[in-house]
Amino acid sequence: MAISRVRALVFLSKLKSSFISPPVQSSAVRRFSTVPVSSQFETVGFIGLGNMGFRMANNLLKAGYKLTVHDVNVNVMKMFSDMEVPTKETPLEVAEASDVVITMLPSSSHVLDVYTGPNGLLQGNFLRPRLLIDSSTIDPQTSRKVAAAASNCVLKETKDSWEKPLMLDAPVSGGVGAAEAGTLTFMVGGSADAYLAAKPLFLSMGKNTIFCGESGTGSVTKLCNNLAMAVSMLGVSEALVLGQSLGIAACTLTKIFNSSSARCWSSDSYNPVPGVMEGVPSSRNYTGGFATKLMAKDLNLAVASGKGG
Repeated sequence: MAISRVRALVFLSKLKSSFISPPVQSSAVRRFSTVPVSSQFETVGFIGLGNMGFRMANNLLKAGYKLTVHDVNVNVMKMFSDMEVPTKETPLEVAEASDVVITMLPSSSHVLDVYTGPNGLLQGNFLRPRLLIDSSTIDPQTSRKVAAAASNCVLKETKDSWEKPLMLDAPVSGGVGAAEAGTLTFMVGGSADAYLAAKPLFLSMGKNTIFCGESGTGSVTKLCNNLAMAVSMLGVSEALVLGQSLGIAACTLTKIFNSSSARCWSSDSYNPVPGVMEGVPSSRNYTGGFATKLMAKDLNLAVASGKGG
């Protein structure tokens, strides 16, 4: 059955900007907290305020961190500025104001530009941030390349036994809903000490953190996760299309899947057929889902990584 018949995959919505368009109104940003922040990183820079990044940054605000942000989308920048959150014109300016910087970007090329391009985070080789965290889904080769570049930089001021800047690749799983609820899973590669220091930050944005190993292993894990998810979503979608064409209701077939060997996240938590499950993109006219071009990007990265490229 041709994949083009899988109408359910429309739930993977399109992006509107080169990072990602602002997903919510500025009223969602709240400047209060009853949660103690990590004493190591009180000032946090956040770059990439799209569907995921906006919500992650908002949760850091709610946790009490002092935030400075940057995005190419002027509308989302204004939303933060209106809430008296400092905004900066370049990644370098964010770095100069932050103890730690988190990035959430669409692709490897965006990551390279933000870190090593003109006015990038690593420009000048003398850094204020002691820790850099990239939560983008990119290839492990780029993660390792940027981490190596960061390790060659020098801290402007040593503090809390940090002798040089460290970097973690920390992509996430859970989607926009988990980003909103603060229940993301972080899969982290890099220094074990840096991971422990960053854990309070992760737990302000998510509920699970898993240390995967050396630099790049967080990105490897994310590509493997998305490969498995894409395959299961295609399989579930094809099966639901086939079942409906042969006279079985999608809700009935889903009940069978979820009580038998076909059960998976795509059937029991993110069902692709409208009306079967509440609170998922398929029941919201496929809005708020994961963009098809991003999944295609992730699958291409998985293939390239498997070939050693």
